Amino acid sequence: MSKKLISSGSPFEDEMGYSRAVVQGDWVFVSGTTGFNYENMTISEDVVEQTEQCFKNIKAVLEQAGSSLDKIVRVTYILPTASDFNSILPVLKKYLGTVKPAATVFAAALIDDKMKIEIQVTALNK
Repeated sequence: MSKKLISSGSPFEDEMGYSRAVVQGDWVFVSGTTGFNYENMTISEDVVEQTEQCFKNIKAVLEQAGSSLDKIVRVTYILPTASDFNSILPVLKKYLGTVKPAATVFAAALIDDKMKIEIQVTALNK
């Protein structure tokens, strides 16, 4: 079974030694994705805007893998500030409201204080 590695072009991937996503068989495993705009390496200070950017980043990598947002089967949301969760609910519903993947949400510190959310997904690519 071949393995395909996908990069977003983020310098973090080379620095840390990981791939934005790995395609293995029928599955796409997307690494924890933050709200950085990888085109200009900027990040909003707003958690809602960061969440929107996370999904734009995830959508792009899933498309590179031959998948799409509607094929997501598992999602994990990590927020440093648990009270931010309610403010991002409309964004979550916008992107996954009809998909309804299995989900986990937890509060934990992220590696950079500018990051207000990180989202990890698993999707089918067939």
